[in-house]
Amino acid sequence: MKIRNIKYTFFFFSAVAMGSCASQKAASPVKRPAAQTRPSLPPKPDAGTPPADEIFRVTLPEIKREFRGAWIASVANINWPSRNNLTVDQQKAEAISMLDMLKDHHFNAVIFQARPSADALYTSNIEPWSYFLTGETGRAPYPNYDPLKFWIEEAHKRGMELHVWMNPYRAHHSNGGSPNGLSMVNKLSDIVIRLKNGMYWFDPANPKTQGHVSNVVKDIVKRYDVDAVHFDDYFYPYSTYNKGTDFPDNTTWNAYVNSGGTLTRADWRRDNVNKFVERIYKEIHAEKSYVKFGISPFGIWKPGYPQGVVGSSQYDELYADAKLWLNKGWVDYFSPQLYWPIESKGQPFEALLQWWKSENTLNRHLWPGLNTVEIRAADRPAEIRNQIEVSRQVLGNDAGEIHWSIAGLTKNAGMLSGLKNGPYKEQALVPKSPWLKTVPLQTPTLFINDNGAAVQASWSTKNIGEVFQWVLFRQYNGSWETEILTLDQLSAEIPKSKDGKILTAVAIKAVDRLGNESEYMAKKIQ
Repeated sequence: MKIRNIKYTFFFFSAVAMGSCASQKAASPVKRPAAQTRPSLPPKPDAGTPPADEIFRVTLPEIKREFRGAWIASVANINWPSRNNLTVDQQKAEAISMLDMLKDHHFNAVIFQARPSADALYTSNIEPWSYFLTGETGRAPYPNYDPLKFWIEEAHKRGMELHVWMNPYRAHHSNGGSPNGLSMVNKLSDIVIRLKNGMYWFDPANPKTQGHVSNVVKDIVKRYDVDAVHFDDYFYPYSTYNKGTDFPDNTTWNAYVNSGGTLTRADWRRDNVNKFVERIYKEIHAEKSYVKFGISPFGIWKPGYPQGVVGSSQYDELYADAKLWLNKGWVDYFSPQLYWPIESKGQPFEALLQWWKSENTLNRHLWPGLNTVEIRAADRPAEIRNQIEVSRQVLGNDAGEIHWSIAGLTKNAGMLSGLKNGPYKEQALVPKSPWLKTVPLQTPTLFINDNGAAVQASWSTKNIGEVFQWVLFRQYNGSWETEILTLDQLSAEIPKSKDGKILTAVAIKAVDRLGNESEYMAKKIQ
């Protein structure tokens, strides 16, 4: 996806800018598949119903909101699994370590690459097991398990969203070994094109390509408890992939012309991708209304937008009219890859973010991608912290960002501590998505038992709805503290005094998977 030796090279001013990455319909009521719904737990047997005068109205503080995600790339074993010959236990241990690290540093989302190149890091009847998982295309892990299911469950246990990241058109990566009989390169050879750098690409203009990728997306959304589907910046391939020569799609182009098509070849290519993006957006929400669709396009739409910006044009090179998708609302979130420093002359971070914001006419989420791995800055952690602060100033209450990639967090000693002690000091809920409708949560029931030096607070999940997280509020001498808890945390022991202050009230709210809050229940502490 996004490392230099696979895809990108930095350029400045008139050079090609670096890219990367490794992306309505009225919604029906939110309803998870029964097998994936975690069981409701009753309140503790000794928890009685408090007197009515203990239930009271309070003014609770606003809960901080910010999307904090990290890309985890499987292609070429960039991030996970670190090698394609790990045992299943080693794969799981690496995943747990990454997820624990993210949770401990107040991240709330994982962008996990489950389909790097027409292959699967999950159980699929459509495409083969990934070479990057087992070292051989089509070979299942042994003992067999489902990595995507594992990642989803472990992310949710930690109160984090799992966005399944897929490359729509890449059919085979040059680091993925030789295509064998199970590879889609051979199984769908009539719609696959070999590029001069050794990669294989589906022809985006072929209806069979569009149908195949659509089936893959719908299959994942239907069978897995994902929170979002994510595409990155690979649509038509970068020109360097074919050594500067034009994409070899003469067959579909000639068929279009012979059928009476009147678009230019460039507009025809863009139209292919536009129709595909719209289709995927609608099909995802038709299957599950609450599953978001996000795209992470190259950070520059065209040179000169905004004025003074230079570099590659995704509009002309990738035939990706990303501005149109945002204007039309065919995404629930948009993460342009703004991988340049704040002070970059040809690709200024803030000016680009402001321009994308000006194009966000339907107020979808706009969360920039940050180049945490290799941004060109003397002090990389300081640069990333500053970019987060700029994003907050530009985006306000809908702020957020995605870090390319988790390696930028794990391999730079100052990065994680700088985030945890700086912009990520507090926990945060993801911003709400008000255009995606959901069934409102009911108010949870709060129970308080006095244990002497502490109180035991507990709450029930019964008849509330599809809860994803809880927010616990504690008031000491009139000052509120908040804590975001995972779904399975159904009680907390709260000291009655802290730093010389006395506990005076406790409150609880439920939060659904789209960040919507229930009404609260609060209790006085005598």
